[in-house]
Amino acid sequence: MSHGKIMLVGIGPGSADHMTARARAAIQEADTVIGYVTYIRLVADLLDGKEIIRKSMTEELDRAVEALSRAREGKKVALISSGDAGVYGMAGPTFEVLLQAGWTPPAITLETDEAGHEQRIVGDGIEVEIIPGASALNSCAALVGAPLTHDFCSISLSDLLTPWPTIARRLDAAAQADFVVALYNPKSGRRTRQIVEAQQLFLRHRSPTTPVAIVKSAYRRRQHIEFTTLDRMAEADIGMLSTVLIGNSNTFMQHGLMITPRGYANKYDVTGDRGVKGGERSGRSLSSGLNGWLQSLHADHAAGMSVADLAAQYRLPVDYIQASLDAPLPEPEVSKSRRKTPAASGSPEGNA
Repeated sequence: MSHGKIMLVGIGPGSADHMTARARAAIQEADTVIGYVTYIRLVADLLDGKEIIRKSMTEELDRAVEALSRAREGKKVALISSGDAGVYGMAGPTFEVLLQAGWTPPAITLETDEAGHEQRIVGDGIEVEIIPGASALNSCAALVGAPLTHDFCSISLSDLLTPWPTIARRLDAAAQADFVVALYNPKSGRRTRQIVEAQQLFLRHRSPTTPVAIVKSAYRRRQHIEFTTLDRMAEADIGMLSTVLIGNSNTFMQHGLMITPRGYANKYDVTGDRGVKGGERSGRSLSSGLNGWLQSLHADHAAGMSVADLAAQYRLPVDYIQASLDAPLPEPEVSKSRRKTPAASGSPEGNA
């Protein structure tokens, strides 16, 4: 009996121009294509002669069960997701169904024996391939500027499978930690209050004028982009096809672009000769980086500031502050060679 294959395909935002070559090839080589009805329409030009299984929005587990069933018949199955299959997509539920059914990969290498031979577990023969695609946060960010240049996270407002207190805690923590945040599944016909609750949680920690971009149907026929602010966010046209991007405390709007600085201005004179600011060193941590902060922390504590006051000043847990004070101070960074400024050497501050 021939063994089948399940290909978990991320088709990106939905336009042919933004689908990877491997995603197109996987759909073309598949015997069966399974997906949400809207996603099936987005790849209609690749479906001639194939078995098509269309499912509704809430039938994710059914899609995974159908994929397993067809793969057991020896078929190649393309199970498609918009964006990336591993980001709120079909990869997770598919593996849940597979593992509950007792699936193991075709072969798993455990270790080598004394003679140097590999010990392997032979699985049930069904191969699984995950084919990545651009998720909504990538697609939407590309349309509005550079909002994700610094630390960011994504949070789904769908409470169909996740308790609201869990979602609320994540929203509050992300807002307080000053992440740029992408909100998935922000609103539907029945779920209208969640976006308002999210707004109120963010307003506890962010300025009302924080930039917000709302992108609906990115790179599709009915694409719509709206810029607003945090205090007006809930008034915007938001639906299930929207992704909401909330900036951090440094995000700004200029020339119709939403931009989050990486932090070069903390170290370099970005408006002048781009030299290193006083007290900073190119290619080394900021003076307020970990080592510099620890030095300041010890100095402030020695000058009389209590652990509780220091925790309040830095908005960090008291026990973390105490542990930092209890640990020995690190050795100062020693420069082995001079580094050039960004103007001369490109990007010395990590991945740009």
